[in-house]
Amino acid sequence: MSAPILLLERDAPIATVTLNRPEQMNALSTGLRLAIGSAFRELEQDPEIRVVILTGAGRAFCAGMDLKELSGGAEGTSGFELSVVGQQEMRDGIAGFSGPVIAAVNGAAATAGFELALACDLILASSNAKFLDTHARVGMLPGWGLSVRLARAIGVARAKEISLSGNALDAALAYEWGLVNRVVEPDRLIDAARALARDFASCVPEVVAQYKKLIDRGYSMHLDDAMQMEFEAGVQSSKEIDSTAIAGRTEQVIDRGRRQGR
Repeated sequence: MSAPILLLERDAPIATVTLNRPEQMNALSTGLRLAIGSAFRELEQDPEIRVVILTGAGRAFCAGMDLKELSGGAEGTSGFELSVVGQQEMRDGIAGFSGPVIAAVNGAAATAGFELALACDLILASSNAKFLDTHARVGMLPGWGLSVRLARAIGVARAKEISLSGNALDAALAYEWGLVNRVVEPDRLIDAARALARDFASCVPEVVAQYKKLIDRGYSMHLDDAMQMEFEAGVQSSKEIDSTAIAGRTEQVIDRGRRQGR
């Protein structure tokens, strides 16, 4: 019996989604793209899951699209036609998860795999991680947000250096450029992602979901419009506040800060 191409582990309030095609460096076959979308839709419907970690099995995070599958399509079916199957489901599945999504990049994240990492809310990287955009080298343009998200993450000039050269960006430079939040040793990557996930999950879940949406929407807006949107959201939130609950949580936050030596 063949191994599943996607592993889904629930340890409420955290779920771990693992791309499980290690021999193919977790390349995104049609089946894997559809499975990723399905997994995230399923997790969004699970009230016990608040945070998702996305990672890869073996030595790669994701090597991009499955080129073997694209080149071996049925007669009359182009590689491009195959490549778009499941993309919408995968993109909408990840975007539709209301809680934080952490990319735990354990190895190479290449082209569509790079886009997959960028589709998450933040990236933690193993010291073995590498990020590559090979669109210009193979002769095609991206279609899943790489040219948009990368420039916003690290700036236009640095994004052009990566995308127009096709050169790899190692974990250390990715951290220096602000692409990844942290770099850890390979054997500590999942533990570090889970520790951060627990911090996310320890906050008020409804507010985390609303705050994530507020940040994402505000980032794409004009500053004045974003400020107004935040003001209106804050006013609405203040009307719904349970003062007793807020006081109790504030005491917990203060106590947590003391224990962390702050």
